[in-house]
Amino acid sequence: MPAYILTGAPGSGKTAILRQLEIDGHAVVEEAATDVIALQQALGQPEPWRESGFADAVLDLQRKRRLTAKADLRGVVFFDRSPVCTLALCRYLDLTAPRHLLEEIERMMAERWYESTAFFVRHQGFIQATAARRISFEDALAFEKVHELTYREVGFDLFEVPADPLPARVAAVQQYVDRLGSLR
Repeated sequence: MPAYILTGAPGSGKTAILRQLEIDGHAVVEEAATDVIALQQALGQPEPWRESGFADAVLDLQRKRRLTAKADLRGVVFFDRSPVCTLALCRYLDLTAPRHLLEEIERMMAERWYESTAFFVRHQGFIQATAARRISFEDALAFEKVHELTYREVGFDLFEVPADPLPARVAAVQQYVDRLGSLR
């Protein structure tokens, strides 16, 4: 089962790309951080990303979702983020990355859980705030740089998905996957 990561800055349009890929028949694994934030906010914690244990909660949910997806042998699966994104978030927030996060990333790379190329979705020139996304556009750009550097440092090649209209973005991803599939 080829597994690809879609990553990028908050608000870059990853979810819209994933929704179209899902409608087109691909398996999709949802982002964990947004769901952890939403749950904690519903429980009365307005900024859970500032709490100790946040990265642990995100990593745990990512792990559960990855293992569930591993059982789905439908073909290509797309992941909305990965543990590398959690490491990038720790770096962006100037938090010490939990040791088990670093160990998980080492295992992930050694065991090749994902394809070696990740789709890096570029920002669209704006950001729309949500309950879980309270970041300015300028901060999102800074976070985008941290994401990019972190993925490259860990050892991923990045396929840039430009800030084009949604159909063109989805087509770029699909064409890349189709081209690789025909080479296998």
